[in-house]
Amino acid sequence: MTDASRLHEAQRGLGDMSPADFRDAGARVVDQVASYLARLETLPILPPIQPGDIRRQFPSGPPLAPEPIEQILDDYSRLIEPNITHWQHPGFMAYFASVASGPGILGEWLAAGLNSNVMFWRNAPASTEVEEVTVDWLRQLFGLPAVFDGMFTDTASVSSLLAVVAARHAVPGLDARDEGLAGRPELGRLRIYCSTETHSSVEKAAIVAGVGRAGVRRVPVDDDFRMRPELLAEAIREDRAAGWLPFCVVATIGTTSSTSIDPVPAIAAICREERLWLHVDAAYGGAAAVVPEMRPLFEGWELADSIVVNPHKWLFTPFDASLLLFRSPEVFRDAFSLVPEYLRVKREGEAHDYHEYGIQLGRRFRALKLWMLIRYFGADGLAARVREHCRMAQELSGWVDAEPGFERVAPTPFSTVCLRHVPAELAGREEDADAQQKIDALNEAILERVNRSGQIFLSHTRLRGRYTIRVTLGNPRQTMEHVHRCWTLLKEAASSASSG
Repeated sequence: MTDASRLHEAQRGLGDMSPADFRDAGARVVDQVASYLARLETLPILPPIQPGDIRRQFPSGPPLAPEPIEQILDDYSRLIEPNITHWQHPGFMAYFASVASGPGILGEWLAAGLNSNVMFWRNAPASTEVEEVTVDWLRQLFGLPAVFDGMFTDTASVSSLLAVVAARHAVPGLDARDEGLAGRPELGRLRIYCSTETHSSVEKAAIVAGVGRAGVRRVPVDDDFRMRPELLAEAIREDRAAGWLPFCVVATIGTTSSTSIDPVPAIAAICREERLWLHVDAAYGGAAAVVPEMRPLFEGWELADSIVVNPHKWLFTPFDASLLLFRSPEVFRDAFSLVPEYLRVKREGEAHDYHEYGIQLGRRFRALKLWMLIRYFGADGLAARVREHCRMAQELSGWVDAEPGFERVAPTPFSTVCLRHVPAELAGREEDADAQQKIDALNEAILERVNRSGQIFLSHTRLRGRYTIRVTLGNPRQTMEHVHRCWTLLKEAASSASSG
């Protein structure tokens, strides 16, 4: 009898993989992941492949007969692991960090084994209460008052969408939850305000919430890419006079392009005066609030109606895990709660039925991995790692400031450095379109040269229309050696691109 025949025979009972086989396969998976993490730096961050190279190596149809798990894991090792972009690599300094730490990975595995669907307390009692505890631990780690409640979602895009819908629900007399927005000419058009640097997820939330992209008004920023409160107040006055219905303002602590910090206290004062919902997007920057001496950067966020922080960005949590905090949980529950008879249960005591606070009925047990890593690292350990990333970013900023031909394009409040190379012969020609086009092309070439090295991976943005290279730190496996390597490659690439 062949191996395939024996496997097919063993599966004829129509059961699952046996505990013994699972234990053997699981041991190999643990070893596979541990080996991967140990040899990350030997791998090129970007695989040298083209679209379709992987797909062509798989069969065109699903297998009819069972395949041995050894063969499946061999194909994983051969085809999948080497051919991803390695976000875990300490040389990955693009976008924002998204790093899965050891205790977080273990928590993810345990959550998968439990397969707990965290809809309501009765069907997930321990899972629900671990989420309640973990949300409150994070609230305390961020120095926020006890008035804030919250829950986990998948991403900041969904967290912000839920906040926008809750803000819409809080508008007196609107009743969009039950009546909708269409065919009601007596209503003014809804308006959301954010800065020109705000993440595109706010516009996506407006699309889904029926506000539309035309209902999003972007407020200009100052020289440090922060929303200008006086222009926000002016925009609200103009819109009210024109028949718009302002209802929500989104302030950002750590914008995507420059990591700028909006003046939240001034914005909160305007929201209070105008009776508008304030949502704070701290998806990236919020993690820095675990460092006590950095909390002045967050002044005013305690006045928000809702806040989003993504632990999967800078708190070493396996993707996905977004924390949505809210001041008035009853508003979220009123906006989203819809309980069919088959979900109605009687119980004694208080607990969250989390499906009532958002659009999802089924929810993953995301809290377990955070519960484990917070305990493993401790508050001091988390703060020490975030603090070190900010220190390394400040050191890199100093090198950029001191290097002829390089300039920083934005302040560095957190762990992201925005820079570009400007050759001496093109310096001071900001108003010259031809010169700026040459500088942009030069920096694009620099970025491509660095990324082709396989040692460091960077991304770019545009600030004031100028091509800007971003270096983001946030991986607990990163050291100053990696920052030195990045800076050396940038200088070498600048020299090569300028001479070429």
